[in-house]
Amino acid sequence: MSENFENIAISSRIRLARNFSGFNFFTKLTSVEDANYIVQTVSSALEKFAEFDIFKLKNLSINECNALLERHLISKELIENKDISAVAISADEHLVIMMNEEDHIREQCMCNGFNLYRPFRELKRLDDLLLSEIDVAYSKDYGFITSSPSNLGTAMRASVMLFLPAIERNKDIELIKNEARGLGFTVRGLYGEGTATYGSFYQISNQNSLGLTEEEIIDGVADYVYNICQMELSAREDILSVNHEALIDEIYRAYGILTNCHLLKEQEMIEKLSLIRFGHALGFLKIKDLKAFDRLSVEGCSANLKEIENFSPSNKEDGVRSDYIKRKVEELVKIGG
Repeated sequence: MSENFENIAISSRIRLARNFSGFNFFTKLTSVEDANYIVQTVSSALEKFAEFDIFKLKNLSINECNALLERHLISKELIENKDISAVAISADEHLVIMMNEEDHIREQCMCNGFNLYRPFRELKRLDDLLLSEIDVAYSKDYGFITSSPSNLGTAMRASVMLFLPAIERNKDIELIKNEARGLGFTVRGLYGEGTATYGSFYQISNQNSLGLTEEEIIDGVADYVYNICQMELSAREDILSVNHEALIDEIYRAYGILTNCHLLKEQEMIEKLSLIRFGHALGFLKIKDLKAFDRLSVEGCSANLKEIENFSPSNKEDGVRSDYIKRKVEELVKIGG
């Protein structure tokens, strides 16, 4: 992988869906005893793999659930099933197992950068353990049985989060979305299916898994993502050659807003942080710690901000956000490269 892709490919994720044999899917899982059995069985199996923090969502506040959602650790479907669902999270948060979501088990491994085989190998070890402990629904003809027909087969989703400001600016993003559908891929927003796109972040993943091996899925997604990364690099060169001064001005203005504003809304925060990240990639300014900077787009979101700053409802959220982001941006960003 070209090291230049570090400023384009943010993270790589593998997800696997599994279901207990003989149990209804979550839409018809009316028995609390069955739901509890699934959670207890998975939790007991996980003790043999690694140390996880396990949470039943009914014991968490809505804000705590939303904070996990903002960190891409759980899905909105898991929150909707709050009364019967649970999640197991590794200490470094790169391994997650959701229980009683759309499927009984959703395993997830996420790593920084563009390397789908790294999370796949780790998740495969966990999945092998779970399959040895649990009788899962499987068909010789259709593979793993899942709640959604699109997940039949390996029931695997391979996805890469991409930062595509140049492609977005030259208006090729719609072309990519249309092309992706024809090639068997999907392009989604920051929080997955049905979510809006903020800050030029897009998830690219496989659309189906039936009839494909896990390796074929990973290789297909990786090849397509590689092509998009090359397109983004080319688009950045074109934009620099045409709008160099205007782009510097726009990025410095974003820095000025984040370090001087009195009120800051969540969407504007993500968009301005995205501009600063773009400026770092182009060499207009320097981000001292890119991982810490990327966390700001999560830490400044509503639920996580409430968990970090613990402010009362009487405080204006937009004011707390502006103070927090100002402090962090001044620590992490140096103007002038």
